[in-house]
Amino acid sequence: MTDWQKVFDDERVCVIVPTYNNERTIADVLRRVQAYTLNIIVVNDGSTPATMTAIRSLEQLPEIVDYTPNRGKGYALKMGFRRALELGYRYAITIDSDGQHFPEDIPAFMDCHVANKEALIVGARNLTADNMPSKNTFANKFSNFWFHLQTGINLEDTQSGYRLYPLEVINLRWPITPRYEAELELLVFSAWRGVPVVSTPVRVYYPPEGERVSHFRPFWDFFRITVLNSVLTILSLFTFIPARLIRKISKSLSK
Repeated sequence: MTDWQKVFDDERVCVIVPTYNNERTIADVLRRVQAYTLNIIVVNDGSTPATMTAIRSLEQLPEIVDYTPNRGKGYALKMGFRRALELGYRYAITIDSDGQHFPEDIPAFMDCHVANKEALIVGARNLTADNMPSKNTFANKFSNFWFHLQTGINLEDTQSGYRLYPLEVINLRWPITPRYEAELELLVFSAWRGVPVVSTPVRVYYPPEGERVSHFRPFWDFFRITVLNSVLTILSLFTFIPARLIRKISKSLSK
């Protein structure tokens, strides 16, 4: 039987859990993560007191980064990365606190990490699952297209927030954007820096309509993602794509 805590310690991996008003689900998520590791950093992104009450109900408390007011998921990730580096971690798995991700898939990330030590690993959801909201499927295909255009990399699920980041290649000024689009920004900037980006299959659970707490604003957040994609595409046309062509030409001339 694998001693996952030892693996996490040896590899210097932690789990970062951003949360905003997920008092109904966060304690269960954290207990299930603790079945694999106690190297946990919770980022309380300006939640109501009920969320902290739920966190403090645990027998073993995680490291907590706590601030107000709510700043958005991108800012929460940045604060989590910063704290992880201060604590000496080299890698961080990010998992949502709303219950959609399965902590039981953590071993899949660790196995993939051992085989791809310097890679940013993205948990690829089954986008054809019966319970996957149609708007999520469309938004992900839209995002996948632009990510390929910007980086030349085919990725199954660019919008999954269930990931493993190599912290030493993350610039702490990233992400620049504060909300959900920040996760796309992190992917693109990492790819531009030459970080390998790979996928591992993960499960996802979407509760029936009305039961899931989501802070995603369909119109405004999709608008922000569209604006970000436009900016990243323009940047890629003038920076990443020319640099990639120059590298290819140099490589062919050196043969």
